[in-house]
Amino acid sequence: MVFEESFSVAPMMEWTDRHCRYFHRLLSNSAVLYTEMISADALIFGPRHNLLVFNNEELPCVLQLGGNNPKKLALAAQYGQDYGYSKINLNIGCPSNRVQSGAFGACLMKDPKLVAECVKTIQNNCQIPITIKCRIGVDDMHTVQGLDNFVDEVSEAGVKLFVIHARKALLNGLSPKQNREIPPLDYNRVGLLKKRRPDLKIIINGGIQSIKEGQDLVKKFALDGFMIGREVYKNPYILSSLDRIVFNSEVKTKSRYKVAMEMADYIDNFMKKDEGNVHSVTRHILGLYNSLPGAKEWRRVLSENARFSKNGDILRFATDNIEDFIHSKSLILA
Repeated sequence: MVFEESFSVAPMMEWTDRHCRYFHRLLSNSAVLYTEMISADALIFGPRHNLLVFNNEELPCVLQLGGNNPKKLALAAQYGQDYGYSKINLNIGCPSNRVQSGAFGACLMKDPKLVAECVKTIQNNCQIPITIKCRIGVDDMHTVQGLDNFVDEVSEAGVKLFVIHARKALLNGLSPKQNREIPPLDYNRVGLLKKRRPDLKIIINGGIQSIKEGQDLVKKFALDGFMIGREVYKNPYILSSLDRIVFNSEVKTKSRYKVAMEMADYIDNFMKKDEGNVHSVTRHILGLYNSLPGAKEWRRVLSENARFSKNGDILRFATDNIEDFIHSKSLILA
């Protein structure tokens, strides 16, 4: 499958599971979606099917892997290809202690030769493209020579697309949350990389708060796309205008109500298979009505009742209520 990553939703641990991705796909036909990071060991030794199963509607969808053993990563990537994922992305940017203890994630930026070996080994076992997500550097790594050397070494191995989080990762003393906030953003550094390596696809990530801000960065630095993570999760309806604004599609924007009703149908089908609980789905959609009257009550109803529900009716009930409330407010204001 050939597709451009003009816009993508960032991989987020414990958030971008298959239910979340299905929800995001209802809002945008064209956004590229990513799985949570899954370690190669988890796919080899763990519940592989549960980790890899997804809905075909999610495509294009990229499987993000974590690890540092070339043979294990190649086997995990082969599993991902067999399941039908569009691409494999290697996580070279996560700064969490758990990832560091496994000697992968952001700390691998210090060992570009090993990353290149991982890429080559994966490519020998897979036909789908391999991409990289990394930071502009780690710890005391020089953000010019260090990033340039890393990208040169890994691109020589065959990687043609890099997603760059425009912050350093500080591996000692900062939590993952602090690593998303304290190291300063340096979008200019990503722009310089693209100017130096115009032959590569460079996607910018980190701290982007809106579609317009992402578009402005792409235009300013002649980049190939942008990625947003937490802002999409908190305010998912920003995806509703994405196809029209970024991809020049004439597809009609769905209302919040329509998206919620389609998710209720999804929950019905999911629960018929006895695969889990309603809360595992609804927890991802709580931001759908953010900033609108009644949003707090809508979230409360879902949060307090979804665990005890057997189908999508609780979502239908909560959504009908908030739509009635919004309508009544508009009549008063009129």
